[in-house]
Amino acid sequence: MNRRVAIGTATVEFSDEGPSALSSETAARDPVVLLHGFTGSKESWRDLRQQLRPDRRVVSIDLPGHGGTRVGIDVENYSIERAAAMVIRLLAEVLAVPRFSILGYSMGGRLALFIALNYGAHINRLVLESASPGIADSGDRAARRHADAELAAFAESAGIEAFVKRWEAIPLFESMARMPAEKIDRIRLERLACCVKELGRSLRGMGTGAQPWLGDELPALRMPILAIAGALDLKFTVIGEQIAALVSDARFEAIGGAGHAPHLERPREFNRVVTDFLNCER
Repeated sequence: MNRRVAIGTATVEFSDEGPSALSSETAARDPVVLLHGFTGSKESWRDLRQQLRPDRRVVSIDLPGHGGTRVGIDVENYSIERAAAMVIRLLAEVLAVPRFSILGYSMGGRLALFIALNYGAHINRLVLESASPGIADSGDRAARRHADAELAAFAESAGIEAFVKRWEAIPLFESMARMPAEKIDRIRLERLACCVKELGRSLRGMGTGAQPWLGDELPALRMPILAIAGALDLKFTVIGEQIAALVSDARFEAIGGAGHAPHLERPREFNRVVTDFLNCER
């Protein structure tokens, strides 16, 4: 069920599916929160939501700058700190879900990692799909902020169709061209539904360059963690392996035949790996 609620000055849109009061038979299956990537929305998780919701509560959230969520026009409202606080308030105060597992993809994965580091008492399990702890070097971070600002300006001046065409041509997404035409069209329509002003604010407020470096904090994580990347995505395969090496209770899984978005490119394999991890008793 799609819902929209006010949290402070923001309006947050999300879906809340599956049993809200779990029976004793499924008591070990905690709620799971799904955080999409840049240009996505809660609808990006349709395959995984369908698999999880029969016996697990699933909350999928439109992040600032995406879908039906609106947080105002100030870039500060789009920061990773504000987004994390919004997610926690939605779960704890509105939905009365104090503890949950969380899965984030790319931008949503960076946010999920930030939440785990800063609100760890709420998190049972963490899944990071094609996600990084940010950029370690301050000079490189500044360069990325500049690049994100330029991309935001292009989106705002050229319009959504030109922006989506440029975004889809990024080498990172090359392997997605192998997906069925119907799925490619569906993802394109989801991207075209975005507002370029909102995307621009998201890039400036929560782009990789705007995010603080989180890599030095990784060893402090204590919850079970699954890092996932597509085997064809060499950059994020390395990052996922590094995360698994730095955290005591973490492992890395590569999804064969997939690039940056395994949940879209190889949904059956991705959903199996995630479901097995979430259902594990330890």
